[in-house]
Amino acid sequence: MRTGIVVAAHPGVAESAVLAEELGFSSFWVYDTPMVHGDPFVALSSCARVTSRIKLGIGVTSPALRSAPAAASGFASLNALAPGRIVCGVGTGNTARRTLGMPPTTTAELEAFTVALQRLCAGYPVDYREGDRVRDVRFLHSGQAVNTADPIDFVVAALGSKAAAVAGRRDAGLVSFGLLDPAAWRALHAARGGTPRAGSYLMTALHVLDDGADPYGDSARDAVGHVVLSLLAFAADTPSVASGLGAEERDAVRRLLDRRGTTATAPDRYTKLYPGYLDRIVPSDRDLITPSLMDTLTLVGTPDDLRSRIAALGEAGVGEIVIQPVVDPLEEMAVIAGLINGAPVTWPGSGRPL
Repeated sequence: MRTGIVVAAHPGVAESAVLAEELGFSSFWVYDTPMVHGDPFVALSSCARVTSRIKLGIGVTSPALRSAPAAASGFASLNALAPGRIVCGVGTGNTARRTLGMPPTTTAELEAFTVALQRLCAGYPVDYREGDRVRDVRFLHSGQAVNTADPIDFVVAALGSKAAAVAGRRDAGLVSFGLLDPAAWRALHAARGGTPRAGSYLMTALHVLDDGADPYGDSARDAVGHVVLSLLAFAADTPSVASGLGAEERDAVRRLLDRRGTTATAPDRYTKLYPGYLDRIVPSDRDLITPSLMDTLTLVGTPDDLRSRIAALGEAGVGEIVIQPVVDPLEEMAVIAGLINGAPVTWPGSGRPL
């Protein structure tokens, strides 16, 4: 099983990318959520200049965030800095749109956007439409401004069959967030039409327990709570999602809304629910991190427990686990590398054990 790292985009991520490469991780990703995180293209361009092997991914962009020509220019420019190492994640913009108070785009728009990106990034023309006007567009750059010769890996964000089918039609990989059910992954691959050549990525959080440690204690909640809180914020913003949760989780959603001073129908609720999104939780929110959602969305356990769960996901077709560390990212990355390698990790270049 390959492993990767995902972080919120900001100017200092290059240090983490360098360590991720030195520790043997396969990929390094940044989120694309413009109103709560930094710019992913700026962040990954700094990473591209200081790494040489690791794949660099954006997870995920959307037709609601950028036009296809603008997005293609960004990805092809990154491909010029890190030839053949770029992963382009595309999705309906479920969270990025909600942080604007807007709904995500449709699956049809997602597929049209993916087609246009794939063609433009490979150097082919596409029909570009604005209203009733349609024009043939292509890169007009000369020199080394963009790279259309080396391939870019495309992956489609999917939690259900419709988006997975788009990935299948476009010969793209899959990426999903917090989907730890092997049966759900088998269903995604079935909807896609088979395990993708471009790879399948599962983004989550992970915490390795010391002997005798509480799997739901403060340390575990701090390490993985950001993933749980992201689901609670989504449910608080989307009553139909909240209604499908259990009683304990619905109570957590209610308390989150009360704590943020908003309601599930307030027009400006997104301004209260998403600040600090996918960042380390504050201690006062630990009580919202329910054990059931920790078990469902994240990986917490002893080394043997975690390796067993990861192996089961691999058998279901997950090619890579991508983990977001938030407490002490550099130290957590070393712990994760040690877990995957099955041996203690030393800090690169120092020989000092973790």
